[in-house]
This record gives sequence, C-alpha cells and structure tokens, in this order.
Amino acid sequence: MTRATPVPAVEWPTLAVAAAIYLGFGLVTWFHESIPFWLLLPLGAYLVAWHSSLQHEVVHGHPTRLPWLNRLLVLPNLWLWLPYERYRDGHLQHHRDELLTDPLQDPESYYLPPERWRALPRPLRRLYRLRNTLLGRLLLGPPFAIMAYYRGELALWRAGRFDLPVWLLQVVGVGLVLWWVIGVCGMSLDAYLLAFALPGIALSLVRSFLEHRAVPEVRERTAVVEAGRFWSLLFLNNNLHAVHHERPGLPWYRLPAAYRAERDRYLAENGSYLYRGYGEILGRFLLRQKERPVHPGGLLVSPLVGPASRAGATRPGEAPEAPTSY
Repeated sequence: MTRATPVPAVEWPTLAVAAAIYLGFGLVTWFHESIPFWLLLPLGAYLVAWHSSLQHEVVHGHPTRLPWLNRLLVLPNLWLWLPYERYRDGHLQHHRDELLTDPLQDPESYYLPPERWRALPRPLRRLYRLRNTLLGRLLLGPPFAIMAYYRGELALWRAGRFDLPVWLLQVVGVGLVLWWVIGVCGMSLDAYLLAFALPGIALSLVRSFLEHRAVPEVRERTAVVEAGRFWSLLFLNNNLHAVHHERPGLPWYRLPAAYRAERDRYLAENGSYLYRGYGEILGRFLLRQKERPVHPGGLLVSPLVGPASRAGATRPGEAPEAPTSY
C-alpha cells in the first residue's frame, strides 16, 4: 500500500481545470458565429462533459474544505437538465458498492428489473437494446436520462415532496448560463442545445457505458479503462473507476499514481475487468450490445473486506465525502 500525502486545503489542479472550463466556455460561446458547426459541436460537447467531471469532483469534497465554496464553483449548470443536488445525492448513494448495478437501489444503474423487462412492449425492448450499444448510448442516452429523471421528479412533486432550495439553485444555475449564452453572446437556445448541452450529456455517458457490470463479486463490478490523455482529462481520471470506488476521496490528479502503484492488485480484485482505451470500446461495441439490458437478478452479494474498502471510507490524504446538504 502506498503512503498517502495530505490533500492541501486548496487543490490547485482542480481549480486550474475549473478555470480552463469556464474560460473555454466563455471564448467558444462568445465567438460561436465565427466557428463552423463541425468544430463548434465537439468543442461544446467536450466543455460541457468536462464540467460534469468537475461536478463529480465537487460531490466528493473537492477542491477546498469549504462545501459552500465548492458548490459555488459549479453553480452554472452547463448541461441545463440535472440539478446538482440531485446528482450529488444519487451519486453518493451509488457509492454503496454492495448495491452496485441493482436497478432498484443504485440510482446510476442502467439495468432493468426482470419483471419490468418482461412487461415492456417489443418496440421499447429494441430501444433499450440499442441503448446498450455505444452508438445507441450516444443517441438515446440523453433523452432517456432526461425523461427518466423528470418522470421521477414529477412523481415527487405530486407526492408533495417539492424541494424548493434545490430548484431555486437550479433556476439560478441555468439562468446564469442562458443569460450569458443567449443574452450576451446572442446564441439561440436551439443552437446551444444542439451544439453544447445534448452532445455534452452524450459524451459524458461514454464514461458510464462500461464502468459497471452485474456480477456476484462486488469488486468485480467496477471497470478500469486505461485511457489516453484526451479521455483521462475529460473524465478527470474517473476512467480508473475501480480505484475511485475504493478511494472515493482521492483527488482526480492522484488516481493515476495510485493505480500504477497497485495495478496488479486492482486488476486481480476486479476480475481483470479492463479495457485498453476507448478505442477498444468503440471498436467492440459501437454497433454491438455490451450485454442484455435486463439485470440478471439473484446476485450473491460478497461483503467487502476491511475498513479501507467500505464505500465512502477515507484514508489519510483523501478528502471526506461531501455532506448531503449545504
């Protein structure tokens, strides 16, 4: 086990990423009329997806020890659709590793319960199968995610569980983005949705496409993708997902060293659930299902061993989990 070094009170690499995201976003939106659409779309998608990775760092208590300041850092909601507090709460629940992939317990599971699968009409089953290809995840993933989220949110509202502070922050975060994009830069809402928000959501879904699988052994459910610099920076090294799940408080810029130091152990424990890069994933699964959408069910949960492997556990040199309310 490698010796951890203390996390500083201010994590400057993460602040540098935030500065790069907002500077890039400001420049690309300001000069959008001068940028051809074939270039505007990948730039917009990368910036929005990169911002979602920054949100993930904030969820786990980075880049400062002040939760309110961290929250302000991601106040602008570049992808528009998901309130940060909803993402935070669901993601922290997702880190209960013993429940990973359970469609009823893991908010980030892409599996369907067997009984729901059996009840689906055939055309909808075909769409779910298509969503389990990489191309389908890119095209169908954003509308599926948005519709599923707001269907659930509407059910909460009808049950009298409207969370006013969450939605006030959402209105402010979206309002800031639209004020800048539409009011200052003169971009239409349609153009922003097509060149930034929707492709940004789609690009962020590339990371989650293969990061978990439904198998009995808990540690074998989480993947490692040994990506190049382009993807590793975009996802802030969260492609080393097995490391992140074992050490969720470790800042993004320390994940590669932690992985290199114990690569053999991580791969032994996750059953060699490894991909050599996103090129391999593209070649294997662009038009081919990665697996069936229905959860296999009846999994035997293997308890994690030792205090350091509990979901949410921290070690010296790691930030504590973010609180569930500010």
